[in-house]
Amino acid sequence: MSTPFTMGPAILFCPADRPERFAKAAERADAVILDLEDAVGEANKAAAREGVIASSLDPERTILRINSTRSEHFEADLDTLARSGYSTVMVPKVMTPEELALLAPYRVVALIESARGLLAAPEIAALPHVVGLFWGAEDLTVSLGGTSSRGPDGRYRDVIRVARSNILLAARANGKAAIDAINVDFTNLDSLAAEAADAAASGFSATACIHPAQAETIRAAYRPSAEQLDWAQRVVDGAAATQGAFSVDGAMIDEPVIRHAEALLRRAGTDERSAR
Repeated sequence: MSTPFTMGPAILFCPADRPERFAKAAERADAVILDLEDAVGEANKAAAREGVIASSLDPERTILRINSTRSEHFEADLDTLARSGYSTVMVPKVMTPEELALLAPYRVVALIESARGLLAAPEIAALPHVVGLFWGAEDLTVSLGGTSSRGPDGRYRDVIRVARSNILLAARANGKAAIDAINVDFTNLDSLAAEAADAAASGFSATACIHPAQAETIRAAYRPSAEQLDWAQRVVDGAAATQGAFSVDGAMIDEPVIRHAEALLRRAGTDERSAR
């Protein structure tokens, strides 16, 4: 089984045919997705592959997004992956677990972008070499025959919210990471902050972004506040000192609340020194 996905909350896409941007992207975000798929035009695919092979980003903080297993570019991308030194690969448009067989030597983030893929998400997440699920709202909407993932108020439509929830459930049921979809409006950081805060509170491991300006907003949304950390540490300390239920700030604390507190401390990178 692959090691867990621990790259951090802000994951930035970077076109693989723009090697001059690789280092800056790595500086701005917790991890970088070098994109050989949608971000690279047909004429630049070969040059992009060479750029990936020549790059020297930290493999622990780099994901290579290849083209779909059904694409004419898949074989060349697979060769690029083998020569690149990177071990985490994002595979787009995944519909079945079987199509990921050739990627068993790698850590796979499966990108779910269709109704068929969404229905197969639990089986895809169960594969030992899959470390996470990521989902794409716009392609999913196209697969449904829709025209927009969001309503006039900017919020996801009901069916898209269901899809987002199912990706989270499928990933977490199998102990894998769930990565939330990009917010394409990189000028609206307030909307991004609200969505990323909801993602963190719901259990997502990370949120992908398409512009460097979005990275710190995502980090801040996933970062627990000082008040939350103080509460969480007192809960964990109380659990270590007490058998059974106890109270913190006038509220009864039981096992699920203790686990919530531990999750907050993990997200902040705080050692659970007093945890049971």
